[in-house]
Amino acid sequence: MQNTPAHKIPVAEETASRKDSHLDLALQSQNRQTDPRFYYEPVMAAHPGPGSTWDTVLGNKKMRFPIWISSMTGGTTKTNEVNKRLATTAKRFGLGMGVGSARIAVEDPAKAEDFALRKILGEDVPFYLNFGIAQVEASLKQNEIHQLQNLRRQLHADGFIIHVNPLQEWMQPEGNRIDTPPIVTIKRFLEETGGCPLIVKEVGQGFGPESMKALLELPLTAVEFAAAGGTNFSKVELQRNETKSRFLEPFIEVGQTAEEMVNILNRTIHESGEKRKCDTVIVSGGIRNFLDGYYYITKSKMNAIYGQASAFLKHALQSQEALDEFVQYQTEGLLLAQAYLKIKEA
Repeated sequence: MQNTPAHKIPVAEETASRKDSHLDLALQSQNRQTDPRFYYEPVMAAHPGPGSTWDTVLGNKKMRFPIWISSMTGGTTKTNEVNKRLATTAKRFGLGMGVGSARIAVEDPAKAEDFALRKILGEDVPFYLNFGIAQVEASLKQNEIHQLQNLRRQLHADGFIIHVNPLQEWMQPEGNRIDTPPIVTIKRFLEETGGCPLIVKEVGQGFGPESMKALLELPLTAVEFAAAGGTNFSKVELQRNETKSRFLEPFIEVGQTAEEMVNILNRTIHESGEKRKCDTVIVSGGIRNFLDGYYYITKSKMNAIYGQASAFLKHALQSQEALDEFVQYQTEGLLLAQAYLKIKEA
């Protein structure tokens, strides 16, 4: 009788153990519902191979995955450590990154080093500095846009993000008043900076059709949705302002979801035709996981990336290892979705 190779016995034992675990778990693993957004197509693709990526572009930079670390924070000891972790992860996985408001680095040049992440990111990762529309308006009035430009050069950032936040500024106890329609300020900023790479975003309530159309007809690097469903910074400020919160709270329910904004985007692309000059959107606001991200960027009829903030922040506050593990499974899930899921068109 031929002897069974020694290595076969552990394999058989492993198979038996796996089958026993299947028995134990089968009755606990019955789906009660399915995700209605997708068709699951299991015979049309192989598993993603080692080192697989989903290459995309933002401006003149290529990203290995269409995932954007949305602007969150910076300028303090705690937030600087968070940004260093985020930058390390962005470099490791080939993502893109925006930092929180860099206003403090203009007001106090000593703080500029807090935003010096290029040495961690390397040259290939898209890296953008973030300023509020009220500060940009004031800088234009005072002929001080060069200060923002100097900071960008000092930090080797690819460009700027302008966050448009009139409701947040109104609700904020220390908020600034916006005297000029933001679309006018954005156009002037582009003129003054010679068409510097620029992303325009909202802060938790998104853009309606008129705003979306006006932005897409500018030569922007991208429009970031920051739609309703994620962190709402108008609500954040109302929670800091007890008097206003009693009377102006209905405003926190105003806005557009990411689903609504993708639909607005697709209609606007059709309506704007050759007037459209922006060719990338960052879908953010209420993106819970890679399936949400996959759904929205696949549904969008132009180059699309999806962004998250609070999910990255949650894991970055824990440790570098926790953050890297989170992103590893985000990219893994995104590749599996690309291989096996097709969205159901309405």
